[in-house]
Amino acid sequence: MALDIEQVRQIVNRVAGSNGLEVVDVEFRGGGKARMLRVFIDKPGGVTHEDCADLSREVGTILDVEDAVPGGSYTLEVSSPGLDRKLIKPEDYTRFVGQKVKVTTRDAVNGSRHFQGRLQGLAEGRVKLQLEGNRPQGKHRERKDAGSVPLENAAQIEIDLSNVEKANLVPEF
Repeated sequence: MALDIEQVRQIVNRVAGSNGLEVVDVEFRGGGKARMLRVFIDKPGGVTHEDCADLSREVGTILDVEDAVPGGSYTLEVSSPGLDRKLIKPEDYTRFVGQKVKVTTRDAVNGSRHFQGRLQGLAEGRVKLQLEGNRPQGKHRERKDAGSVPLENAAQIEIDLSNVEKANLVPEF
């Protein structure tokens, strides 16, 4: 019997919702004795160690009782998505407007697959991004001393959400 990741997501979402938590992502990796179920959670103001421990305990019990992870032992890991969290759901592209992001596309857009800049939002299925200065995008790099264009003069780009392979926040300190 194979793992039904949607059944696992439903269980995790049900428990998280009852604890005021948002499920950011659920991943199942590995095989044999090295199987790992990772759950990433968040809430306004951030999650605590106690939030992670409580959710792990509750979800682990339900998964075991319902035998939702067949095939023997596995490790359940519950954590926050981190400062460089993935943008997964369309709502993430609205929630994090103004934040610095890195986006990798499946297919090239304007000759590149890698972009970094300020997230301007999501409209009509397209991610809007204000690119950083004249910082090179993709493999073609410019000289370091080339100077940079102020962000307000930087180019803007729109990327179809369906073309986004990976998107992450870029922490700023």
